[in-house]
Formats: sequence, structure tokens, C-alpha cells
Amino acid sequence: MLRKLKAGGITYIAVGALIFLVSMGGMVHYSESPGFCNSCHIMGPYFEAWKASKHNKVACVECHYPPSGAGTILWKKFQASTQVVKYITRTYSSKPFAEVEDASCLRSGCHSERLLDGWVVDKKRHIRFNHTAHLTRDNEGRQLRCVSCHGQVMLNKHIEVNFKTCYLCHFKGRASERDVKPLKGCLGCHEMPTQSFKLGNMTYNHKEFVSQRKVACTDCHLNTVRGAGNAPKERCVDCHNTHETLERFSDVTALHKSHVAGRGIGCFRCHNELHHGFADKEEQEVLSIRKSTFSIFSISTPPRQAQAAPFECAHCHQDKHNGQEEMYTGQASVLGLPDMPSPMFAARVACIGCHYDDGTTRAGPDREFKGVNFKPSERACVKCHGAKFEGLWDATKKALAADLSQLDAKLAAARSGLEQSGLAGAERGSARKGLDRAARLQRFVRDAHGEHNVYLASKALRESDRLMSEAGEKAKAALPDTSGLPMVSGSYCATLCHEKVGVKVPPETVRHSGKIMPHKMHSDMMGCVSCHEIGGHKKVPLLRGVESKCRECHPQ
Repeated sequence: MLRKLKAGGITYIAVGALIFLVSMGGMVHYSESPGFCNSCHIMGPYFEAWKASKHNKVACVECHYPPSGAGTILWKKFQASTQVVKYITRTYSSKPFAEVEDASCLRSGCHSERLLDGWVVDKKRHIRFNHTAHLTRDNEGRQLRCVSCHGQVMLNKHIEVNFKTCYLCHFKGRASERDVKPLKGCLGCHEMPTQSFKLGNMTYNHKEFVSQRKVACTDCHLNTVRGAGNAPKERCVDCHNTHETLERFSDVTALHKSHVAGRGIGCFRCHNELHHGFADKEEQEVLSIRKSTFSIFSISTPPRQAQAAPFECAHCHQDKHNGQEEMYTGQASVLGLPDMPSPMFAARVACIGCHYDDGTTRAGPDREFKGVNFKPSERACVKCHGAKFEGLWDATKKALAADLSQLDAKLAAARSGLEQSGLAGAERGSARKGLDRAARLQRFVRDAHGEHNVYLASKALRESDRLMSEAGEKAKAALPDTSGLPMVSGSYCATLCHEKVGVKVPPETVRHSGKIMPHKMHSDMMGCVSCHEIGGHKKVPLLRGVESKCRECHPQ
């Protein structure tokens, strides 16, 4: 009987041991499943991000346990067990930290090293990337790891590229309000666009401007970098609390070796974010970008951080460049003028495309305290458009100045004629109001520098000339005939630009209403605006009812 009891006890013990071993094996297997990770409520966001990621068929332990042998796995198991104990005893952190070593990513069957050779292109952002160059170089302690760029702890994303990390490395300390000199240059990451594209009514191709004419990307793409990416010392206190550690703040190389190469700490645990590219809707709302000259193609640079005694230049320097802004954008409706944007504005050319002369050739000893004003260069036209445009900018300025001089004389004659006329009451007030508006339009062209947008400048001067002629008729005053001036008659297109660059305008003859008309003879005699509405570059439709104007001279 005793033997039977002993035998039965041994059997029970063996069965119990077997059940225990099977249970432990099952628990070990279960502990390696994503479901076990999700049993801890603080892992919920990371589990959901994993489910939505490209790695949702790969168990967590496949990445978080590197393939380095049984000893490493046992150590990882021990660490996992301590996490369970912390969870049970409520001594855990709400933000877990776990590393993914490169060996996990580069193991056989996953992203083996041979797959990392060559270029990878992100089609959405048109960015190209070479893994080998980033994973094999050590730049001042910045020995990158896979998770340096593929953020392992990103809510709603898991092990996906955080492009802001790229921007931090390539732009920090390399961007100013006027210029950007990214690491490896723009074409180090961006492929040269090959397709032609239209802006306004003009067709452009990057290759012509960037490769052939050597035009800088920043001449058109202004303020594409926002933020400085600084690492405030206060961030160190979030993890460290000893003076010895905090005193190493200035040792950038050592910090990167311990945080980036050593621990795989995310860049933005220490650095402020740095943005590159055009702002999306959310960022525009944050930056409170005003609708102005450059809101279409650039983003205003965030203001500098306040100093001990903050001050605002705008308290004294108000409404600077408002006129130039309205002239360049063609948005001068406050003057009763139609929207007529400059072709260069339509092409998104930023101010620094022309204003790049810092005056170093004429700098004086007082430059240190007066600062620098970047003036337009006479070579700007040639830089983008070629040698045929040599001197065009200067010729346009002179033509505007010459026409304005004669229109000023006409305005003075109109004012004098009105004062000497017998007009009174409402008629006199209406004529004076018209002359005041004419003067304002001329002041707009002069002060806003009409060469920014010769089409709008011409429109303003034509309207000014009409108002002066109308007031002269009311006052029965003899005024100079300025209808033949290039800016008033519309012939400036042909005389300033087309002849210079070899465009044969106007043609000798044209066909209209089934008849051959001597076009050049009429344009020389009457001016372009007698028959055409000049609304901008290549926008010269015939005026409505132009046939009736023809019949004034040609009844049949």
C-alpha cells in the first residue's frame, strides 16, 4: 500500500512538474507575443502604432531582442521581468523606453546589409537617401543608428522615418533669413526636376536655371527652413541631475557619442524641432502668417527670442515696403487698379533673386554700425535670362523716370489751369479730386519703384494721364499731349524689351476681320493701347468694340 502511495505521489509530482514546465513554456511563448506587451495599459499607443505599421507581421521581440545569442536573450528576459514587477508594484514610468539595435534590423531575412546599398527615393517628398553613407560615417560623434532616423517611439507611427531628424542634421547652423547652405547641398537630397512646369502664363524648367545659368535655389524658394534646432540646456535636467554631467553640456562630440551612438536617444528629446519645406495648413496657423507679398512662395521667419529688454522695430519703422509689395504682387486695389502681378512674382521669384548686392565693393568704415542693405544688382536680369537682357533693368528705370517727369509737368499744368478756370462747386471739386488721384498714382509708381512691375506701373500712369486730360477738358486748359509716351501708349513692351531680345514686335502686317492691316504703321502712329488691353506679359487682347475705333478713320 505504501509503495502504491509513493508511486502515486511520484506520478503526481511528475505530472505537476510537467504541467508546470508546459505552463512556463507557454508563458514564455506568450511573453514573446505582441498581445503580452499590450496587456500593460501604458503600451496601448505603441501597440496601436505597431498594428498600423509595415512591421505588424513582426513580433515585438524580433526587433527588441537582438540576435546575439542565448545570453543576450536571457538578459533581455530579465529586463522584461523587471518591467512586469514595476508594473505590478506601480513603480513604472508612463513613457517606456526600449532600444532597437542595428543587428535586429540587419539580421538575415529582414534588412540585410546588401539591401542598403544604393539610393532610396521617397516619392512623396522627392527626397533621395543613401543608407551606407549615413550608417558608416562618424561625424563628431554622430554615428547614426537605424533608429536615429526611423523613430521607434512615435505616436501613430512605428519605426518610420521622422524627416525632421534629417532636417536637423542637414540644416542646423546652415540657414539664415537670406541664404541656406544645407549639408551636401540641395541636390544632395533632391533630384533635379526634369519636367517643365507653368507659373502664370510662362513655362519653366529647373535644369535651364540651376544647371545652365547657375541660379541658386534660394533665389526662388525663400525661407524654406524655419527654426534653429537648438538644444536648450534645461532639457538635460529631464534626465540628469548631477553637476558633473551637466557641465559636459558644451562637449558636443561626447554628448552625441553617448546619446546618439550609445543609447539611441531621439534627437528631439534634446533639440527643438526644425522645419523644412513649405508650411502645411496647421503650421501656417501656428506661425500666424499674414497674407502678404511672400505668403505664396515663402514663410516668414519666426521672430528672434526676446532679450532682456525686448523692443520692436515696428514701433518706429512702420509700413515699410508696402508700396513695393503692392507693386510686385500687383495687388493695388486700394488705388482702384486691377490685379496685375509681375511675371516674376507669378514665377515665385523672391526679393533676394535680384536684391543680392550687399555693397561690399562700396563699403565704408561705418558699415559695422549702420548694417547692410542688399540692393538690386544690375546683373540680376542676366543671371536668370541671359546676356540679351544686359542693361534692361537700368533702361526700364530710365524710361519710367522720363515719362514721370513729363507727367509731372502735365499735372502741374492741370492744377494751374484748374485754379485759373471758372469752374466752381461740385465740378471744381470733382476735377480737383481727379487730379489728386492722378498725383497719387504717379507717386505710387515713383515710390514703389515701377520697375518691380512695369505692367501695373504702365496701367497706373495711363489712368493718371486720363484723369489729368479729363480735368483739363473740364477746365478748358491746354495741357501737354503725353499720349505718345511709352508707358502711356503701351509701346514700352516693344521699345524696352522685345527689340532688345530679338522679338519682332510689332509685326509689319496682321490679318484682322479677313483683311490685311499694316500693324507696325498703326502702332507707331497710335500706340498699342488704342487697340489692345495690356493686362500683363503676353496678355494683349483686342479691346471690345475696336472695330468702331477703326471706323473713326476708315468709314468704309
